Amino acid sequence: MLDPAQLYQVDPSAPRLDEPVLVVVLDGFVDAGSAGALAVGALTDERETTPVASFDVDQLIDYRSRRPPLRFETDHWADFDPPTLDVVALTDTGETSYLLLAGPEPDSQWERFVAAVGLLVEQLGIRLVVTLQGIPMAVPHTRPIGVTAHATRSELVEGHSPWFASADVPGSAAALLEYRLGQAGQDAMGFAVHVPHYLARSAYPQAARVLLDHAGLAAGLYLPTETLTRAAEQADTEISEQMAESDEVTQVVKALEEQYDQVAAARESGDLTDGLDGGELPSGDELAAEFERFLAAGGDDKPGGKSGRDDEPPHEPPAPA
Repeated sequence: MLDPAQLYQVDPSAPRLDEPVLVVVLDGFVDAGSAGALAVGALTDERETTPVASFDVDQLIDYRSRRPPLRFETDHWADFDPPTLDVVALTDTGETSYLLLAGPEPDSQWERFVAAVGLLVEQLGIRLVVTLQGIPMAVPHTRPIGVTAHATRSELVEGHSPWFASADVPGSAAALLEYRLGQAGQDAMGFAVHVPHYLARSAYPQAARVLLDHAGLAAGLYLPTETLTRAAEQADTEISEQMAESDEVTQVVKALEEQYDQVAAARESGDLTDGLDGGELPSGDELAAEFERFLAAGGDDKPGGKSGRDDEPPHEPPAPA
C-alpha cells in the first residue's frame, strides 16, 4: 500500500476541536431517496464551514466514470468544477463543533483511503465516526420510517432492533471504513434509513430528516433539520395527491402496510425467523438484490433529479415483493 499520509493534507490553520464527532457521507453508492445528499445539504446550507483536511481526488476518482463538468462559452472553456472530498468543521444549532467528511466515494485505493481516514481520526482526536445513507426497502411511506443501525460496538446501537439477521450486500468505502476502524478499536457507527422502494429514485427529505435525528442523538449533537421538515411536508402533499389519482398505487401501498404491520409485530416479539402471512422479513439475499436493482437503475441520482424516461411517473410503485 502507498503511504496513506500522502493522500490528504491538513489545513495548517484548521481549528483544534476537543474530541469531535466525524460525520461521513460518501455519494456514488446506494443513497435511496438521496437521503445522505439531502442530509449534507441541510448540514451545510447557510452554515459556515471551516476547511480542515482535503483528499487528493486525482488519485481516488475515475473521471471517465464520473465526468466533472466543464463550462464552454462561445469559443473557449470558461470554468471547471472538480470533485472535492474534504473534511470541514461546522457547529450544530447549539454551537457544538463537529466535523463532516462529504464527497464522492473513491473509485479506487479503498484500503489506502480508509487508512488515511484512520490517521485523521487519530490526528484530530475524533471520538466517534458516524456514516449516513439511504437504502431501498419494501416498506410503505405511511408508516414510521425505519433505520438500520450498525456499529463497531454493540453498546453504540443499544435500543435499535434489527430488521434482518444477516445480508451480503455490495461493498462500499463507508462500510469498509467502519469495519477497519472497529478492528483498530475506534468507535464508529452508521445509520441506513429505509426508503420506500417506489420512492427510492426521487428526493425524499423525510428520510434525510430521520438520518439527522438519529445521528444527532447518537453523537450528542443538535443537527439542523428545519429545511428538511418543510421539504418533507411538501413531499407528503405531492405523494398524497399522486395516490389519490391512482387506485393501483393505493392498492400497492395498502399491501405494503399489511406486510409492514406483520413485520413490526414479529420484531416486537423478538423473533426474526417467524414466517409472515402475506410477506416475510427481508432476507439478506432480497436486500442485496434490492441494492443491485437500485444501482443498475442509476439510483445515485442527485436530489431533485429523476432517472428513466421523461414520462415515467416518479412515484408509481411496482408490486410488492
